[in-house]
Amino acid sequence: MKYIYLAPIGTVDDDILAALETSLWHAFGFEVRRMKPFGDPSYAFDGQRNQYSSTMILRELVRQCPPDAVRLLAVTEHDLFIPMLSFIYGQAQLEGRVSIVSLARLRQEFYTLPANRVLALARLLKEALHELGHTFGLTHCIEKECLMSLATNIRQLDLKGCDFCSSCSILVRESMDSLRKQTPEHFTSEERK
Repeated sequence: MKYIYLAPIGTVDDDILAALETSLWHAFGFEVRRMKPFGDPSYAFDGQRNQYSSTMILRELVRQCPPDAVRLLAVTEHDLFIPMLSFIYGQAQLEGRVSIVSLARLRQEFYTLPANRVLALARLLKEALHELGHTFGLTHCIEKECLMSLATNIRQLDLKGCDFCSSCSILVRESMDSLRKQTPEHFTSEERK
């Protein structure tokens, strides 16, 4: 049996992880298992930027990825970067097994606005599905409302819809069909039809 694993890095609220578990199961059809939290990724901290290197964290996730994982999604409160960008909401291995999303810039408080937990969760769900979409082979989509459209600022992220466009949905389905063939015992008879 294969699973999507959800791994908090540091402290992440339980209700946020529970909402992600449900959303990931509905989106991809694999049972979601939560891993024990990974400790603080001090090895990835860049003192000059006051941020964490998502690339270094992804390397560690590859090493820690369970053998029965279809995918591993890590969630953190830490602010992430890659060298060529001042920040990122998340990162994934294209057609790989691991991805990470950060709550840091998804929270209204980051922009000195009043907290809005519902909005932060909606943003997180979009970003989680987006990053996992990359692991299933999807690249950035030109459809602005598609989950796979590129968001370089919070406004663009908020304008995205909550679903993959029809073209990206087809690609996700093809990837799921391929995984079903590899692990047919995972799916119920209804899902195989």
